[in-house]
Amino acid sequence: MQVHGKRVHGKHDARVFLSEQMTRAQGLKLKRLSQEAYQPAQFARDLSFTEAAQRIQALEAEIALANSF
Repeated sequence: MQVHGKRVHGKHDARVFLSEQMTRAQGLKLKRLSQEAYQPAQFARDLSFTEAAQRIQALEAEIALANSF
């Protein structure tokens, strides 16, 4: 798959590219968590599914740690 910026070349590549984007649920959760952790820069609209999952996991861990004190 050739991705240049945000453009995807190829008939089938667009489906693969879109399936790699974070889901709406991930976006909403990441936005909420980033605000709760006072780290709004952790939220971005153009994250991949994997990157969003990693950021969500990290923020959840940080919030849990902060709540344990």
